Amino acid sequence: MPMMVRVYIRSVLIGAALACCFVAALLALDVGHLRHLILNSPSGWLALCMLVFFNAIVFAGVQFAIVVMMQAETPPSTGRRAWILRPRMVAVPQRSVARAGRK
Repeated sequence: MPMMVRVYIRSVLIGAALACCFVAALLALDVGHLRHLILNSPSGWLALCMLVFFNAIVFAGVQFAIVVMMQAETPPSTGRRAWILRPRMVAVPQRSVARAGRK
């Protein structure tokens, strides 16, 4: 499996976990009387599922963006790419050229 697919799947799982924690905190603190609305509505389970799903999309997107942006700052440390991209310091021999005015 390619590396970016693994990173994306991991980001989705982390986003889903964060969304569940966030929705649980919203319901525990009864922000905007959401707990009352969800528990007393006949279709409250649908509202709960939508709340978790859409928050998971947002948190997964943010998580994936953070991981991708952090990869751009760190150059590869091993392998052929690191060897090619590493600047080499090479001593260049200089020939001494006598000036026309000096003898």
